[in-house]
Amino acid sequence: RSPISFWKHLGIYAYRSDFLSRFHRMPPTSLELRENLEQLRVLENGFPILVARVRQESVGVDTPEDLQRAERLLKLHV
Repeated sequence: RSPISFWKHLGIYAYRSDFLSRFHRMPPTSLELRENLEQLRVLENGFPILVARVRQESVGVDTPEDLQRAERLLKLHV
């Protein structure tokens, strides 16, 4: 059997202020509400989202401790 391969999703969403004003006025879509993913509102309203492949490993930053760990890692690579 061949080894299992997969892709890791890292979501970093950056919007221009004029788009955020439009986004805020768009009603949530049924898919967005079902999946609890606000980027689906963007896609369902016909706007693109850029996707990029990277080779570097990433770390999640969800807590103050995660942030401290990420900052330490950045200092090692700068």
